Amino acid sequence: MIELMMTLDSHSGRHLYEQIYDYMKSEIRKGHLLFGERLPSTRFLAEYLQVSRSTVDLAYGQLLSEGYIESRPYKGFFVCQMEELYDLQNTMEQTTADGEEEPMQFRYDFSPNVVELSSFPFGTWKKITKETLIDDRKELFALGHPQGDGELRTTICHYLHTSRGVNCTPEQIVIGAGNDYLLLLLEKILGRERKIALENPTYKRAYRIFQSFAWQVGTVPMDTYGMCVDALYESGADLAYVMPSHQFPTGIVMPIGRRLELLKWAAGEPGRYLIEDDYDSEFRYRGKPIPSLQASDQADQVIYMGTFSKAIAPAIRISYMVLPRRLLERYREQCLFFSSTVSRIDQSILNVFIRDGAFERHLNKMRKIYKSRHDVLLSSCRSLLKRVTISGENGGLHLILHYHGEQTEKELIRRAAEKGIRVYGMADSHIGRLPDDWQPTLILGYAGLCEDEIETGIRLLSDCI
Repeated sequence: MIELMMTLDSHSGRHLYEQIYDYMKSEIRKGHLLFGERLPSTRFLAEYLQVSRSTVDLAYGQLLSEGYIESRPYKGFFVCQMEELYDLQNTMEQTTADGEEEPMQFRYDFSPNVVELSSFPFGTWKKITKETLIDDRKELFALGHPQGDGELRTTICHYLHTSRGVNCTPEQIVIGAGNDYLLLLLEKILGRERKIALENPTYKRAYRIFQSFAWQVGTVPMDTYGMCVDALYESGADLAYVMPSHQFPTGIVMPIGRRLELLKWAAGEPGRYLIEDDYDSEFRYRGKPIPSLQASDQADQVIYMGTFSKAIAPAIRISYMVLPRRLLERYREQCLFFSSTVSRIDQSILNVFIRDGAFERHLNKMRKIYKSRHDVLLSSCRSLLKRVTISGENGGLHLILHYHGEQTEKELIRRAAEKGIRVYGMADSHIGRLPDDWQPTLILGYAGLCEDEIETGIRLLSDCI
């Protein structure tokens, strides 16, 4: 484990977690923190810097969400591999007057993986934390139930039913520190001899996790409705990982017809399951909320997964998995000895935050903020409509630009970078060789930028497209 030599300025006007985040991101980007290096624990770094642990949690959470670091269960936090980022930086070096080279800094980063943290209800969270600990609740320092505390599971169960139509009991819910851990646990439940299919393009993080399993991992193509079910049958897979509410990266919202086709596939053979990642489902800006895929499941073949990382903050690191009853029995037989990876104190705080309505108020506030930014981005992109087509709008935290000009995707990204604009290509989310008719496609996230930054960023981007 390394030590980090950073100095925080409490009078700078910037949140302390932002200073920690910026310092560590800079050290990783410059190569001072190398791939695989173990970072200090949140507790140690908080004590070292003389700040609250929640401050460090927020900084680490943002780094996790952007892929700079990864959390390994029971081991800690480690620096992720940044080869592609280094290559990008090397192509954007500028020579100064004295001959030294400096990496270009992005003025506007349209990352699809960040969230707005300045609107986090710090006061409410601090109050609940204080009230949670004020009565010397010794039981919170004891080892809890492996699936997570019953009160939180009951609260999550109620929330999922009312907001997403999920049909389950608290006993079917397993709580874990992030989706990564829950997927690792799922491998233990489902067993080693499995073949899983993912959409292509896909959520690369999940794909890499599945590759680390003793499973066969493959992809099937998508059409305008989502995963192609005919190709799923042909793949020979007995598991399918899908994101029907707002697929990443395409932004496709899967219609009910395609959902029923997938459910029919799952019910067609014993042992088939759909893993539903309810990605970005909290944020929908037009039309009625769309129920989860699990809500339409009559055969108990859907494994439902969700997280509070985007709806609250990345540092919360509390995710949940709803197991079909057959798998619940297998979990109890084979995996109940795994301890819960989430602090009981954090579980208690989150339970009160949701139960007493603070979460709903925060979510409503964030929906208004994100909708405003979403609408500004859409409006700003109208000037590009002669050269691009927009898709994936009206939900989630990013939208898609399909480019119709002569430049390649990499050229678009490079030219934008020269203007200080960071955009993201969909080709990075595609597995295998790109199709011959691949259309250059950019992913634009808007959660981390204010309205003025979005307008200026798109105005600069228009000169590159």
